[in-house]
Amino acid sequence: MSETDATPSSLAAGAAAILATAAPAEKIALSRTLAAAWREGRIGEIGEPAAPDEPARPARPLLLPPREMPKRRAGGSPTGRVALLHALAHIELNAIDLAWDIVARFADAVLPVAFYDDWVTVAAEEAEHHALLAARLADFGSFYGALPAHHGLWEAAAGTAHDLLARLAIVPLVLEARGLDVTPEMAQRLERLGDDASAAILRRIYADEIGHVAVGRRWFEYLCAARDVPPVATYHGLVRRHFKGGLKAPFNEAGRDAAGFAAAFYAPLAATTTETPPSSI
Repeated sequence: MSETDATPSSLAAGAAAILATAAPAEKIALSRTLAAAWREGRIGEIGEPAAPDEPARPARPLLLPPREMPKRRAGGSPTGRVALLHALAHIELNAIDLAWDIVARFADAVLPVAFYDDWVTVAAEEAEHHALLAARLADFGSFYGALPAHHGLWEAAAGTAHDLLARLAIVPLVLEARGLDVTPEMAQRLERLGDDASAAILRRIYADEIGHVAVGRRWFEYLCAARDVPPVATYHGLVRRHFKGGLKAPFNEAGRDAAGFAAAFYAPLAATTTETPPSSI
């Protein structure tokens, strides 16, 4: 599917086409187009599950295992800020695919249309996040793909491809919730360096992330009710099964509370090892 193609036959088909698109700029353009078509009612069908095993990826950046990634140097040099922005752009590219993968992989007429409304919104916002970060990299004379990146985010989600409840537990309620913990401090650090433009992007991402965690929490609780299982205990079991190393404290309780994500879910799972979990989205 390209920008000039006809409207896809279903939402799932359109999401699958985005997942099959490697070029980030085209992925963003298609995300905008599909989200608009869905909101405007030009697509009326959810469709059948159609997700690939993995999304297409551009030739660059070079993808490395998380433990082989070069360490980012602390400090406020332009080089350090480029490394930070590049890492965040990679996270947001993965976030686009993870949102569309929920739509394509778990297409099911039994789920309420509101479920798909929410994830289309999440995917469209993740696309804007990557676009903002890519533009900011250009301001520094760099681009997405200029540095290596890690494949840990998709690997962390791959083990939940069989179960929507597990996917919701891990992606929005572990990985994206971690973003609520770390993004405010990064924005403050950039502001102290006088980089208000980069900080503003992070604050926009943070505000949207609260909504994304809220979406994940809402539909996690909906599915728990549908399956007649207790939400907190079920979350604990799924995270212990699918996420290595425990959750990393300290937690931004104010941001998590704003998303309606109670401490009873995550506080008992605080990491007791020194293993570093995969980065947030």
